[in-house]
Amino acid sequence: MTRKTIVPRGTELEAGSRPRLRKATKKSWSKAKEARFLSALAESCNVSFAARRARVSTSAIYERRKANASFRAGWQEALREGYAKLEIILLERALVGTEKVIERRDGSIERMREYSNSLAVALLRMHRDAAAEPDIEPGLSRPADEEEIEEIRQRIARKLERLNRQLTQRGGGGDCAGA
Repeated sequence: MTRKTIVPRGTELEAGSRPRLRKATKKSWSKAKEARFLSALAESCNVSFAARRARVSTSAIYERRKANASFRAGWQEALREGYAKLEIILLERALVGTEKVIERRDGSIERMREYSNSLAVALLRMHRDAAAEPDIEPGLSRPADEEEIEEIRQRIARKLERLNRQLTQRGGGGDCAGA
């Protein structure tokens, strides 16, 4: 009979040769901190601002991005969302213009719309380049690197092994991995 260890809430495993539990500190990662960071990143597209909002150092943020694939994916999604919002704001400014108030020497005020040609040209150039990009798998903004490809291969292999075990337990006897 195996004993099930009850781990108190707010504890996490400590790295080392022998796993030990340690109490989570204010510096420990939590889902709430991750959500605050990703939300602020989507809002601002600024890593330093988002790190301050989540009360985490920028070095800890970059270490987590390097080590955690789901956090990396969330980071990319937050940036896509933030840049999409920014693009909409800039597009509106290019199309509608911004209001400029001119006060004359005689005290009269004139309001006019000012349009930025350089902003419009930059947006056109950006969309021209996006339209010329080769097709990438839907949902990806760039091709996957070797680490990501290997990680995906390992996940697929684990799923195939699990399916193969399930089939053999049910008496199917088939070998999914060889298919």
